Amino acid sequence: MIKLSAVEKRFDDSPVLKNINLTIEEGTVTALIGPSGSGKSTLLRCINLLEIPQAGELTIGEEQLLFTGSARVSKKDTRRICQQTGMVFQNFQLFPHLTVIENIMESLIVVQKQNRQQAKERAKMLLEKVGMLHKRDAWPATLSGGQQQRVAIARALAPSPKVLLCDEPTSALDPELSQEVVAVLKQLASEGMTMLMATHDLRLAANMANQVVFLEAGEIVESGSSRSIFTQASKARTKAFISTLTETLPDWEI
Repeated sequence: MIKLSAVEKRFDDSPVLKNINLTIEEGTVTALIGPSGSGKSTLLRCINLLEIPQAGELTIGEEQLLFTGSARVSKKDTRRICQQTGMVFQNFQLFPHLTVIENIMESLIVVQKQNRQQAKERAKMLLEKVGMLHKRDAWPATLSGGQQQRVAIARALAPSPKVLLCDEPTSALDPELSQEVVAVLKQLASEGMTMLMATHDLRLAANMANQVVFLEAGEIVESGSSRSIFTQASKARTKAFISTLTETLPDWEI
């Protein structure tokens, strides 16, 4: 389970996240939706401590971390939280000087302290899982966007995280390539992987998410099941946002 309690994040004097309270149950998929600049990506980055909140509390499984504006997060605390999360970025962020399999082995060797053979076997298993084992010796620059993102997912799964964080995992891809990535994410969801994704793709949110959270200006406006949010939203602002994009939703949503 992931729980955020009263989480606040500011950049200089500008509030970016305001009093975020959110629970994500183990084995579920939660989609963060909302206009650009609403705080979706920042929320993900606060969970894996790429950004440090000024206030609030974060719980991932049995690990807890309290944020106070005056206290720095120790390297030990950062490490124990980061080990619980895997991050998939919008722009893939593969190492261009490493082959596909080396991209996955890197963190296993450097962070997990596995030997090369252990790391290689783990990397091969993950590449097979995402349908990319046949490209294990390829360079990232030779891959399509969909292939690069599948490798990025495998890399995020390498340390066996408790939760997979996905920041706009399909937005840099055309519809055909995005389906490659969606198929992998759906398979992971069916296997019980806990996922939190920020997305502008309402079809993806509607089809995959158990819980949908609508953010605007750094605040949670409304949250609920995907069906309830897309068909019975209680807040006027949620309805207005969804109504501009209803043509992208499955038939039951319209």
